[in-house]
Amino acid sequence: MPRPNILFIMPDQLRTDFLSCYGASFIDTPHIDALGACGIRYERAYSEHPVCVAARNSLISGMNAIKTGVLGNNQGLRPDYRACGLNTWPELLNEQDYYTVATGKMHFYPWEERLGFQRRISAEDKLWGFIEDDYYHLLKSNGYSKTSFYDVPAYHQNFGALVSPIPWEYSVDHFVGQETARWIDEYEGDQPFAMMVGFPGPHDPYDPAAEFAIFDPEHMPEPLPTVPADTALMRQHTGRGDSSRKAWYAIKNEDSPQRHHYMLRRAHYAGLVKQIDHEVGCIVEALRRKGVLDNTIIIFSSDHGDYLGDHGLSGKASFYEGACHVPLLVRHPALQNSAVSQDLVTLTDVTATLLNLAGQSVPGYMDSIPLPGLDLPDNTPRQYIAGFLNNSWMLFDGQWKLCKYVDGQHLFNLEEDPTEQHNRACDPSCADIMQRLDTQLTAEIMRSVGEAFFPQSVYTFSHSSNPDFGRVGWHRDYPMPWNQIHPD
Repeated sequence: MPRPNILFIMPDQLRTDFLSCYGASFIDTPHIDALGACGIRYERAYSEHPVCVAARNSLISGMNAIKTGVLGNNQGLRPDYRACGLNTWPELLNEQDYYTVATGKMHFYPWEERLGFQRRISAEDKLWGFIEDDYYHLLKSNGYSKTSFYDVPAYHQNFGALVSPIPWEYSVDHFVGQETARWIDEYEGDQPFAMMVGFPGPHDPYDPAAEFAIFDPEHMPEPLPTVPADTALMRQHTGRGDSSRKAWYAIKNEDSPQRHHYMLRRAHYAGLVKQIDHEVGCIVEALRRKGVLDNTIIIFSSDHGDYLGDHGLSGKASFYEGACHVPLLVRHPALQNSAVSQDLVTLTDVTATLLNLAGQSVPGYMDSIPLPGLDLPDNTPRQYIAGFLNNSWMLFDGQWKLCKYVDGQHLFNLEEDPTEQHNRACDPSCADIMQRLDTQLTAEIMRSVGEAFFPQSVYTFSHSSNPDFGRVGWHRDYPMPWNQIHPD
């Protein structure tokens, strides 16, 4: 097999149980399912930092959120990361003579930043309607606006759920799919390509085009029940009250969502998933039409999930399953049959996988490891997953999940309690389990913090015997590059 092309497809805010390959009976997603039919479906894949920007910065850098310093959507990767001896995965693949290209949503700061991608076709966040990206110009030239949904009364009445006022041919996910397929059709370079495709959907607004708004709300799975004492721990720390009404939704509705709102959201969310499944099929067909499908490895995942009313919540940004459990599929031409992996894997493990598939070793500063089952080096299975956000920490060992907040803790046994209804944090019979998980989590935090501040290092050896240090006018190197502190 010659050096493969690599295609990484990442919808925004897609949870696992809205894909038929993960057991959803109310929706058929044949094109996404097919990716695992000639490859691997990972059953226990998690986003360690389940908000958009934190997840994406860890993905682009291969480092966890403590080390990137990006633990929420209001933070960004430091602009001098190259001076720190760090590289993004597109930059490392460029060194391997790959042509790197990104289409759709990346959520970089500034939004037009490339972070190593040699080509960008941009369609950014659905709720940031004033970004003048490529999609903005398409809409403007055809008499539409990215903020059109805001003027539709149903958007406010239904807490973000509406049929899109923009025709399907101008919808953002269709734009991303169409531009991706067009780029594949027109690419004539001699280099293999590595491409990231960021669909802005099914992130809210839950606004499928009319052709895809085909799901009956009453046929959707019911949201998981709320345990008020558990969700109160999260709300106290965020200080926002009901997270269903975050200011950035810009919803003019003083009430709180009710069951019928959540069910409508779910139905329209399913329509968006169906829309993306269609676009995935078009992209795969473009690879086949170009004659490169049998030499292209396709990875499919998401930055995080969506509560959709589970536990009485909207959005994401915690370690409940609906927010952090993500789909992950790999289609590999060398794998003729489907396989299912029960190994613990993370979204950020995609980074090391992309590098290894391109023949690039994984730098020592990365926390990412290659996905198992692909015959890649250094893919020892994880014993646990540690996750970090501004407002919570998590340690999951495959059975027990510990989530820590300022005002309390959640402890769930996912084998016995997959819907996370029974918090065992104060159960005396679980004291040993709590201590074990807390010790592992503390060790991971200490390791990450210890590695995170390498740019601030003043020396790699003691200055006690350094005459230059003693002279007037000595100055420190800043930032200190990683490889001076941790040489390979």
